[in-house]
Amino acid sequence: MSAARTRLIAALDTASYDQASQWASMLEGKVDAIKLGLEFTYACGLDAVRTLSERHALFLDLKLHDIPNTVAAGLKALAPIRPFLTTIHALGGPEMIARARGALEEAFNGGPDRPKLLAVTVLTSMNEQSLTEVGIDSTPLEEVVRLGKMAIQAGADGLVCSAHELTALREELGHKPELIVPGIRLVGNNVDDQKRVMSPTQAAEAGADWIVVGRPITRAEDPAAVAQAIQDELKTASS
Repeated sequence: MSAARTRLIAALDTASYDQASQWASMLEGKVDAIKLGLEFTYACGLDAVRTLSERHALFLDLKLHDIPNTVAAGLKALAPIRPFLTTIHALGGPEMIARARGALEEAFNGGPDRPKLLAVTVLTSMNEQSLTEVGIDSTPLEEVVRLGKMAIQAGADGLVCSAHELTALREELGHKPELIVPGIRLVGNNVDDQKRVMSPTQAAEAGADWIVVGRPITRAEDPAAVAQAIQDELKTASS
C-alpha cells in the first residue's frame, strides 16, 4: 500500500454484519481501507471479517496484548485473513513486539504481503489525568514518544497515535514508520469519548500516513459523501 499522501480508513464499528456490509458497500471506492475491530470480530467472527474485507484493504485492529508466545501464536492464527495492517499494544514490551514481528515474517515467508505491524501507544480516549490514574507519571506526549521509540526499535512497522503527537514522533523517528491516527473529527463534530482529536487537514499536515474515521462517516446521512469530502480535504492538504 502506498502512503504518498494521507490515506483514509473507515472504521466500521458495529456488532451487526448487515450494517457493516451496508457501510462497506456504500464506501467502496470512497475510502482506501476499512477497519474492523473488537466489536465486529467478537460479534460476527473471523469468517465474517474475511468476507467483508474481500473488496477492501483491511486494517484488523484487535490490539493484542499478552505474553510474547501467545501474541505470536495469535498473529499466526490471524494470517489467513490477510490484513494489510494489524495492531498490538506497545505496553506489551520489546520481547512481545519482536516475537509478533517474527511471527508475521514466518507466516508470510518474509514476503511483501506481510501485514504491517502497528504498536498502539496511548489510546486517544486518554489524557494526562487518565495516565496518572493508571500509575504513569508522564504526559501523553512523553509516553507516546517513549513507547513509540521502543516499539520501532523492537520491530514494529509503525504506530497508532493521536494527531497531537505526530510532529514529535516524526522528529524522533523520521518518515519511515507508518503513523496511523484515530480520533479524527470533522469541524463542528461532537468529539464523543475521544480526548485528543484533530481534523483531517491538521492530521495530514502534521505527517499522518493514515487517518481512521468512524462515527463522522458511519453516523452521517450519506456516508459515501462524507468519505468523499474527507478524501478531497486530504488531497488538498497534500498538494
